[in-house]
Amino acid sequence: MSRKLQYFDVNGYAEAVRYMLHYGKLEFEDIRYKRDDWPIKSVKDALPYGQLPIYEEDGRVLSQSLAIARYVAHEVGLLPSDPWEQAVVEAAALNCYDFVKKIVTLMLDPSKIEENKKNIDEAVEFYLSRFEKELKTGNGYFGGKLSWADFILVGMIETTNLYLKGSIEKNYPTVTALISKIYSLPGIKEYVAKRGPYVLNL
Repeated sequence: MSRKLQYFDVNGYAEAVRYMLHYGKLEFEDIRYKRDDWPIKSVKDALPYGQLPIYEEDGRVLSQSLAIARYVAHEVGLLPSDPWEQAVVEAAALNCYDFVKKIVTLMLDPSKIEENKKNIDEAVEFYLSRFEKELKTGNGYFGGKLSWADFILVGMIETTNLYLKGSIEKNYPTVTALISKIYSLPGIKEYVAKRGPYVLNL
């Protein structure tokens, strides 16, 4: 089976999917575009809605990062079988998306740098404290066992750290422990070592 994942050469909305594919030992073509080169008209015009990421499997095309992540999670055994448990971890994944969208929105308004710094700090505390509490309740995982939502959280924290040039998880030990656990998983450990750190030039 042929698989392709297209996104930028950064973590963002695709890194959780990359992690899951490596975790599941599913071979795929990891197509990355440089931010400085975007938009590439020939590529952008071929995208269903003009946006990345895009996941392809034997010629079939799937857009929207959350839909891609959920599908890949099913393929690698990271989607709970129970409908209620599915809903619980999907809610956690959506909360992770809400968090990173809030941060990005605040960062994109350079006219209010000082005000936005305060708002960013408040958003980090608001969401991370709740992620910490939920993970503690679930024995270190969303929903009580390893699932795709845990990969989403790690990807979103990495992305936020890249933009803010910090380590927002440092005051949240259960979140920090989850990141370490994901990094140590077979397949992911080797990928992270080979990938190295991302660099963002704003």
